[in-house]
Amino acid sequence: MPRNLQVAINTILIFLGSAIVAVSYNLFLLPNRIASGGLSGFATIIFEVTGIEPAVTLWSLNIPLFATGIFLLGGWKYGGKTLVGTLFLPFIVYLTRNVQPAVEDPLLGALFGGIGVGIGLGLVFRAHASTGGTDLAAQIINKYSGISLGACVVVMDGLIVATSAFVFSLEFALYALIGLFVTGKTIDIIQTGVGYAKIALIITDQEKEVLDLILTKIDRGVTKLDGRGGYTSNPRQVLMCVVNRNEVTKLKQLVQSVDTEAFVVVTNAAEVLGEGFKKEAVGYNK
Repeated sequence: MPRNLQVAINTILIFLGSAIVAVSYNLFLLPNRIASGGLSGFATIIFEVTGIEPAVTLWSLNIPLFATGIFLLGGWKYGGKTLVGTLFLPFIVYLTRNVQPAVEDPLLGALFGGIGVGIGLGLVFRAHASTGGTDLAAQIINKYSGISLGACVVVMDGLIVATSAFVFSLEFALYALIGLFVTGKTIDIIQTGVGYAKIALIITDQEKEVLDLILTKIDRGVTKLDGRGGYTSNPRQVLMCVVNRNEVTKLKQLVQSVDTEAFVVVTNAAEVLGEGFKKEAVGYNK
């Protein structure tokens, strides 16, 4: 894909994703007092306690974090994309601050808000960008403390959710955890898609016949892996094949038609790049 076109696509993804996050926040999370982690969750708590507009809180925290990130994490090459999300997301939060809540049930707010935020962040992440906030803070802490990035994010989000238990109630903190979980799962789906491919590992005495059937009947490639029996130590060939979900049943039937004693393991592949599947990773700049 031409570089200019890829840059344009990434820019659109950042703006669209940031807008979806902001609108979801005002439609579902803020009116139902769901502080499901991140600076937006912190802004919800501040709004409840002081009445300060969430957009003001987001700007006042995101901008210093962004400046610190520019200085400590790699300059403008690092921060160019992050700047867009850092400034644009609070702007949309401010513009949509008076929209009517879509639901008035905290559980529904956590579920739909988690989905909306997950979709938005997933689009931003596909553009290799960030909306700043606790993710940026976590990267700074990770670089200078040695604490893993995942642990930093979990600790900060956990502190925000725990604080919401004191400001709102334990029940609302549990709703926040639900929203946080749904957001994470939705980001995974946006990143890798819902059409999970399957990896099949096949151990059979009829190796050639099974291989020929897969090549001719399913039209999928097969890779031979060198294996060795754990009990006998005898060398064995393991056939590895990647198929779509709708091809799994046919694959198993073909193997069983040749060798009823064949050992077949089928597992999920979150993402597959290559012939017959996706050609390249979304957001990749050549």
